[in-house]
Amino acid sequence: MAIIKKFRIKSFKENKPLIKLEKISLSFGKRQILDNISFSINSGEILGMLGPNGVGKSTLFNLIIGLLKPDFGSIIVNGENVLDYPISERTKKFKIGYVPQYGGYFHDLTLLDNLKAVSEVLIDNKNHRNSKIDYLISRFELDSVLNIQAKFLSGGQKKKLVIAMALMGDPKVLLLDECFAALDVMTIKMLQELIVSLQSEKNICICICDHQARDLLSCVDVAIVMSNCKIVAKGTPSMLINDTKAKTAYFGNSFKIN
Repeated sequence: MAIIKKFRIKSFKENKPLIKLEKISLSFGKRQILDNISFSINSGEILGMLGPNGVGKSTLFNLIIGLLKPDFGSIIVNGENVLDYPISERTKKFKIGYVPQYGGYFHDLTLLDNLKAVSEVLIDNKNHRNSKIDYLISRFELDSVLNIQAKFLSGGQKKKLVIAMALMGDPKVLLLDECFAALDVMTIKMLQELIVSLQSEKNICICICDHQARDLLSCVDVAIVMSNCKIVAKGTPSMLINDTKAKTAYFGNSFKIN
């Protein structure tokens, strides 16, 4: 039996949609990837997307940041349809930060040079760039590894680096793709606590996709379950694990929350 320990005490979400996906559909050739997907994420909310590998979770992120364009539907960020905006504008104008499952950093650059590189793209003022870098180094406790090439960092240090890079532009929305994958238990716990603290400090909207329910449900306000190209259930963690459709599609009957 899988037990999910819920450590979130207070929710900071506001009842104000920041992102709305409306009737999103996408196919690759004859293969249907997403079918009439609609959901919203509130300001200050942590939302999780659950489902097996290949169900379309990462594809939704690629649509939001602009790597893909849907066949049908719209993506509304802060009241404006962003489908005609390139990736750079979605990052700078609409304040969307993205942490991919793999990579997201320059392997041969040091950690510090990675931060400098992304700051030069996202922050115009040099003094502001330097102060932001100093803040992120301190916030993520990266002082001891500044001059190490990124490819030699531990899994947890790499994840901290990529999240710090995504936060460089002060995003209102932070997308975390399979952020718990291939991490040890202690690193997962560190990352869960970091996600919750970032949300409470900045009141930003955070969306996490993962296929491991145990890790994701510990740090979200609400989650959606995807199966067969569709959303089959949405609710709080305690609601979802008792939802018949979610059980059938994903959870089974063994999950409980302490």
